[in-house]
Amino acid sequence: MADEINHVEAVRTQGYTVLKGLIDPGTVQQLRAALQRLETEKGFGFATTRFEGLNTVRINNLLAHDELFWQVPLQPDVLAIAQHLLDRELLLSSFCSLTLGPGQQAQPMHEDTQQIPLPRPHPTLSVNAIWALSDFTEENGATQIVPGSHLLDHAPEYGRHYPSEPVIVPAGSVVIFDSALWHAGGQNRSQQRRWALSCYYCAGWMRQQENLQLGIPRETAQRFPRRLQELCGYSVYRGQWGHIDNHDPIELLGQERARPMVWEASDRRAERMAEQASDHRPAP
Repeated sequence: MADEINHVEAVRTQGYTVLKGLIDPGTVQQLRAALQRLETEKGFGFATTRFEGLNTVRINNLLAHDELFWQVPLQPDVLAIAQHLLDRELLLSSFCSLTLGPGQQAQPMHEDTQQIPLPRPHPTLSVNAIWALSDFTEENGATQIVPGSHLLDHAPEYGRHYPSEPVIVPAGSVVIFDSALWHAGGQNRSQQRRWALSCYYCAGWMRQQENLQLGIPRETAQRFPRRLQELCGYSVYRGQWGHIDNHDPIELLGQERARPMVWEASDRRAERMAEQASDHRPAP
């Protein structure tokens, strides 16, 4: 728990933290092999915009492609830190691969809340967990960051150069950062691909980047562990936001709701208060 709190405090103060060697080498190799297989079998190729990377393969909606990826959003150490920074009712906002090929140019400096019309700095809205599936080096395009920039009152100007530092970590590490942190993919000057996953969580009241309820077939979501179903949006925030006809969407997957809806809870609370008041009335 103490180590977990230290990571949370690092994100709050510096904007990021690193969990080195968290993922075992066997899992790293399996995830890389699954990404390679998807490229071959489904023809995923380079992105078509400079921001996404003209020499970068991004595969979105990974949960729908292979059961192997289901473990990623549920990784207990990462999820615990994300829940501390947001709350337990957080959502999975997006989940994709970031495979930088040789020759990939540096990405423009940005932060992931720029499209949200809120003044900076603001409370943490979303948290990104970058899984390094190969060593991150300065030569192969390690993520560049500006430490502490999540606390600035403005976002970076698009296309402008800013001093930054690379996050150098060994394969199997996870880099967690407040999505308001200024960051960018680095330039891959090596002859090898740089493999990574981006597992992006957001506050439970926010709209997700990926529409996972529509993107993931219902029959696939029914096979998810319940916690993954909740992360994908089969849940209700604070017993109110996201309901369907006053019901929890988890019921669509054959599950029972875990807690009452907000209106039911308020009635029960009123009933308890009335009972307590009645118990304390003086005898006639």
